Amino acid sequence: MATVNPAAPGRRRPLRRVLLAIALIAAGLVAWYWKPINGYAITGASVGARVACSCHYLGGRSLSDCRKDFEPGMELITLSADEDAKSVTARFPLLARQTATYRAGEGCRLEAWHD
Repeated sequence: MATVNPAAPGRRRPLRRVLLAIALIAAGLVAWYWKPINGYAITGASVGARVACSCHYLGGRSLSDCRKDFEPGMELITLSADEDAKSVTARFPLLARQTATYRAGEGCRLEAWHD
């Protein structure tokens, strides 16, 4: 006959409560700071798209080389180019995406924002 350890389920409850408290605090912080976090993500994606578009289409450099022109803190920004449309899209994971398009005589311009 197997014995049951009555102390085992009791040990899980404090751990669950601590994890729940941490999750609630994290969710509260994200909700409280959402506007600045989202603003930084949009700004980073916009700067990344504009800088990479100018570097790639005006400077003739590769996108991987254009990343050298990014400011510190922009490591999460990813870049992709559409050679047919002559545009570069920069993305901040899950939060922001911005595209800059090259036009002869005008340079690189960001697409209009849609809020």
